[in-house]
Amino acid sequence: MAQLIINQDATLRNYLKAFRSEFSAPQWKYFVTVLMGLLHCDGSKTLSGLLRQVAVVVTMSGLSRFLISPAWSVTALEQVRYQQFHAQVQPLVVQAHREQKRRRAKRRGRPQPTVVTGYLIMDDSTHAKRYYQKNASGLGRHYSSTERKTVNGHSLFQAVYVVENRQFPLTPKMYCQKSVCEQNQQPFLSKVELAVQTVEAFEPLPDTHTHVLVDSWYLSKRLWKAVRERHWDLTGGLKCNRPIRLKDSQGIVTWPTVSEYAATLEAEDFQPMLWPNQTGGQIVYAHLARTRVKKLGACQVLIIRETQNDPNSSTRFFATTRLNDSVEQVVEAVAKRWTVETLFADFKELMGSDQYQLHSAEAIGRFWALGLCLYQYLDSVRHHLQGLENQHKSLGEARAWVLDRHQDQQLEWIFNQAKLGIEPTAIKQALRPALSLSPC
Repeated sequence: MAQLIINQDATLRNYLKAFRSEFSAPQWKYFVTVLMGLLHCDGSKTLSGLLRQVAVVVTMSGLSRFLISPAWSVTALEQVRYQQFHAQVQPLVVQAHREQKRRRAKRRGRPQPTVVTGYLIMDDSTHAKRYYQKNASGLGRHYSSTERKTVNGHSLFQAVYVVENRQFPLTPKMYCQKSVCEQNQQPFLSKVELAVQTVEAFEPLPDTHTHVLVDSWYLSKRLWKAVRERHWDLTGGLKCNRPIRLKDSQGIVTWPTVSEYAATLEAEDFQPMLWPNQTGGQIVYAHLARTRVKKLGACQVLIIRETQNDPNSSTRFFATTRLNDSVEQVVEAVAKRWTVETLFADFKELMGSDQYQLHSAEAIGRFWALGLCLYQYLDSVRHHLQGLENQHKSLGEARAWVLDRHQDQQLEWIFNQAKLGIEPTAIKQALRPALSLSPC
């Protein structure tokens, strides 16, 4: 049964109102249609798949024009989302500062300042498009971590800002390979350059300290410098061949790779740590050393093993600018980077970020931006439910909660129409989807 736009949950209706000024009346109908379609669609989230979920008078051609229309801006949508994020989270920041002051031990002299940390997490995700034409905009050969091979598709560069466990996903950018940019006669930006641009342009919430989290692909001298210039911190994955500085008891300095250094460590050099996750955490074995990484500078290097007594077990390496943090604090920061991986999974599964059938890079970017509008709404619902039930909720559970309320409102609307004497054929016509599976 297609969903009537008027049968929206009050929380969704109030959320959408904030975007009203960014669209004309016809554009507004398509904006709401896309978000309602993404919310209700359980199948492939192509444009036709979305239109089959909503009972509204719009057309496929109109929706296609809406996605390439220059009359509305994805940047403006991000600003509206950030304003809502600011309004929801800033009181939590104030409360966190107040709570830290209350718990702070009373000592002589000037008290230590309270710190609320916001995490700016960056990564990329490949959206496989095996059957796309080779001349499709932005299409290239990218490595897919899920399929563990290089595939045809689009690469989505994403940053998400996390404060007090609330998420603000920034507008995604499409990464195009240099050969693709040359073919389309457009400037080339590497993934590191996209990350540097994000760091330079992003404005965090007031009264917070920003900690940037990346994987080993992005940890470079350029990003390190950009983060330090803003007086932020950076923690990222470290490739096993990165040289680090070691000084022995006789003062001799050597530069072994981080993997060579790890091979010299004994089992007693690692301590068990709880790696936090949604299921309560898992035990890993960690070693933290203060040193210098070549081309980066002074840092702490974290080495993680899955098994304490087996040097051949899976080993991961990380570096952080935070020189005074304990091993527990560094592990906690590193584990937060998984937030962006969860975002990618939810974005693909619930918003269909890889299910589009669009050929214009601009239209694809706008489709992603609209999907993030729904993502941010569901994240706020998720936190509301967690507060009510005092337990973790997934984004899928938040979506199910909204769908249940929509179904109740739809049934109530049908019941009221029948009570008013409206003919069943008229009710059926009102519930006709924008795009039917077969002619009516």
